[in-house]
Amino acid sequence: MRPLIILRPEPGAAKTAARAAEWGLDARIMPLFVPQAVEWEGPAPDRFDALLLTSANAARLAGARLAAYRALPAYAVGPATAKALTEAGFDGVVAGDGDGSAIARRIAADGHERVLHLAGQTVATIDAGGLRIERIAIYAMRRTGDDGLADRLEAGSVILVHSPRAGEVLAQLVAPAQRATLHLIAISPAALAACGTGWASAEAPDKPDDERMLALAVRLCE
Repeated sequence: MRPLIILRPEPGAAKTAARAAEWGLDARIMPLFVPQAVEWEGPAPDRFDALLLTSANAARLAGARLAAYRALPAYAVGPATAKALTEAGFDGVVAGDGDGSAIARRIAADGHERVLHLAGQTVATIDAGGLRIERIAIYAMRRTGDDGLADRLEAGSVILVHSPRAGEVLAQLVAPAQRATLHLIAISPAALAACGTGWASAEAPDKPDDERMLALAVRLCE
């Protein structure tokens, strides 16, 4: 069986690995980043009519200031982020099943206009449409000591790439000659494009979902 390499940071990496083990996969965690909280000033809640989070890390690392926004309708890019918001005390969180642009369309369709987006310092592009989105960075992703990653990747390995930034770093660390021996599954077309070319195979699921990534991995790993 081909090894499954998980590049995402904790705690998400452990959850992906546990689910991969249920599928019978040989999962190995090799995170490229560690999430760290940063100082942030919370704008007045009454300036907004909706709250948006596009990462569960934002809910986990926001700290006590997050509670000030519990009265706002809360939207999350996906189920994992919605779960983190719910655990932080938010009720009725609306979870999307696509990317940031998809949940932005849902927010607009629900009649909201002024949106507070709590996010990391680096975020994927969101098509805001008619929304007025104010983004506040409340965490950063710090690179791990990953210089030896390429040496730990066995030929035939299947690599899960959960963000465009992870794809960019992977492309920097793995030389073109080695890429031809490795398979990629990226969470989105943007993450896939960030990985560059020359891989043995490279694909993304039809929706940015961990379960769909693992379903693709089963076929490649066997």
